[in-house]
This record gives sequence, structure tokens and C-alpha cells, in this order.
Amino acid sequence: MIDFSKFEKQTKIVFKEKLLLEQAFTHRSYINENPKLGSGHNERLEFLGDAVLELVITDYLYNKYPDRTEGDLTSFRAALVNAVTIAEVASTLGMNEFLLLSKGEAKDMGKARQYILANTYEAFLGAVYLDQGYKIAEKFVASTLFGKIDEIVKNKLWRDAKSFVQEKAQEYLSITPAYKVISETGPDHDKHFTVGIYFGGELAGEGKGKSKQEAEQSAAASAIKKKNWLE
Repeated sequence: MIDFSKFEKQTKIVFKEKLLLEQAFTHRSYINENPKLGSGHNERLEFLGDAVLELVITDYLYNKYPDRTEGDLTSFRAALVNAVTIAEVASTLGMNEFLLLSKGEAKDMGKARQYILANTYEAFLGAVYLDQGYKIAEKFVASTLFGKIDEIVKNKLWRDAKSFVQEKAQEYLSITPAYKVISETGPDHDKHFTVGIYFGGELAGEGKGKSKQEAEQSAAASAIKKKNWLE
């Protein structure tokens, strides 16, 4: 069995309700194989954590950038809480070592794992909120995510990537980018999309998201980085 106390020591967050911590790391697929597990899967915690994350980030950005417009702040937040960014943070925290997955999911280290990691971060945040309260949840987000906003603003990664990549593709290549759904996974209430951006026949980048629009933005941002079109 996984020793979650190691993660508690690492994050310096010691849970009063240990089952809540276990549940945060439990994927639905694991429950399908282990139906007698007492804690249940993490989807409800993810739902809660998503809302906590949005409030924490919104409050932080509102106070950090008093002169920015609503549109800018919305773009900053979207860049900070997208699945790719959060999955990177979750991976850095070592969450991958504590996941409870089915044997099939455990073998898949590809794109699906990114979503699982992002969702686990949100589920853990939801669990922290329930077990420790808002202030500790806010502190966890501050220590893991706030540091990324300076890079996002400095490199203008918050801009509408689709508009920017279209402008640059037409300027440099005389091509209008096209987007295509590469894969679509998950049940109707929890869809995950992988979208490719194409310059003619060239796959210029891929992106993931919980909607096609989010995945397209992520793909556009990927193409901008690969082409070194950041100003």
C-alpha cells in the first residue's frame, strides 16, 4: 500500500482525516478494480478543488495587478490553471508516485497521465480545503503555482494564442493554421480533448483541454514556442 505520510511530510500538510488524503489520489479506474476500498474515487474532490483553485488564483491576480483589465486577468488565470501547467506542477511535487490507478491506467504514461495528474492536483486541493480550511489551501496554491505567473506575463503567454499564431503564420508562412481533434477521451461529463494545429501538412503543435477551445489554445501556444515566435 502507498505510504501517503511521505507526501504529507513533503508538503508539510498533515491530514486529520487520512481517508480524505487517500481519496484525493484515487482514480476512478482503481475503484473499478478495488470496489471495497473505503475512500472512493477523487472526482468530487476534483470538482471542489477546481472551484477553490479558481478563487485563490482570481484573488491573487486581482491584488497583484491592480491596473490590469478584466480581460487581461481572465487570460492570466486561464494560462495559470490550464491542464498542462497544473500537470507540470503536480509532476514536480511527485504526485505521480502516489497515484492509485488501475493496472491499465498505470501502464499509460502518455497524454492521459497528464490529465490524471492535473485532476489529482485539484482533488488534493479540495481535500486540503475540507480537512485544513481555506487558508492552508491558499498557502498550498501560493507555494506551488503563484511563482509561474511572472514568466507567463513576461513572455506574454497569456495572450490569445490562436489569434497570435494566426497572425505569425500568415506573416512568416502565408498560411492560415488549421485545427484537428486528434483524440477525445472520457465520459460526457468529463471530456478531454487533444487537438493538433497544422500549417499546411505540418503538425506544428499539440494541445490538451477539457474543451476543444481550451485544447486549441494550448496547441496554438505549443506551436508559438516551437517556432520561437515569442516576442
